[in-house]
Amino acid sequence: MLPLACPLSGFREFFLEEKRIMTVNGMISPHQAGFILPHEHILVDFIGADQINPARYKEIEVFDTALPYLAQAKNSGAQTLVECTPAWLGRNPRLMQKLSRTSGLHIITNTGYYGAAQEKYLPPHTYSASAEQLARRWILEWEEGIDGSGIRPGFIKTGVDIAPLSAVQRKLIKAAALTHLETGLTIYVHTGDGKAALEELSIIKDMGVKAEAWVWVHAQNEADRSIHLQVAREGGWVSFDGLNQQSVAQYVQFLKDMKAHQLLHKALVSHDAGWYHVGEPNGGHYRSYETLFTHLIPALKNNAFTNEDLQLLFSTNPAKALAISIEKRQ
Repeated sequence: MLPLACPLSGFREFFLEEKRIMTVNGMISPHQAGFILPHEHILVDFIGADQINPARYKEIEVFDTALPYLAQAKNSGAQTLVECTPAWLGRNPRLMQKLSRTSGLHIITNTGYYGAAQEKYLPPHTYSASAEQLARRWILEWEEGIDGSGIRPGFIKTGVDIAPLSAVQRKLIKAAALTHLETGLTIYVHTGDGKAALEELSIIKDMGVKAEAWVWVHAQNEADRSIHLQVAREGGWVSFDGLNQQSVAQYVQFLKDMKAHQLLHKALVSHDAGWYHVGEPNGGHYRSYETLFTHLIPALKNNAFTNEDLQLLFSTNPAKALAISIEKRQ
């Protein structure tokens, strides 16, 4: 186990000090976020929007299952976990707040709708509503809290399949852009391929949003690494967020590419791990958040990544990506 409490402990970035990050327990300053896991899950229900219901699981069982993994992540050096489960897929902000308070980890939840997986997780009103109407729903969650909980989202989570995007997927990206322009929340988009990422980027720019407000989720799924570089050069965040023990060498190469082109400051890294699977016995297999600490960081050090590089990747970059700020194109 790498003792990672951490080369990041002195993190102070003057350009972030006036900005804030929203957690399930309220605002924190970016330096308080420390070491960040920017794309993980704690609870997911894949039953579909037509059958989703919190009565399908017991909260105490989810709590008892997830807590040891969150404690393990904190003991390894993590201070903040971004919980990417959206509405209609099992999002539960009150449970996230309980887990945050018990584990000591900052946890961040989201607003938005997930349009990937052939739109299985979209509620029916997504199709009849305009982008402006969808954005108003998400903005209200920011202004008033989610489902009467008073807990506010810290980012926008949506999703699309491969290019070309469907009409409703394009509408989701437009709604996310409108929401950003009102709230300053960063847009995370689960993305099927690089062409879809470029289509998303074109949409948000046409809506008046800078690339800096957008995260290309699952960039590791695109084989053409030149698109990673193109997106980063335009200012977008390139998120390699499916890390496991089998993919460590691939992730080292992704990051070596970014560093070689002086674009490491636009990379994010996470596991897309967890989670309690609703509908499976005892929540199914819960994958830990440990590979980054036990395998990736040692591999990066063996490939001449410095403590400053690690600070950039695991603290400075995700804090900048999550800091609430309206990024409007001039």
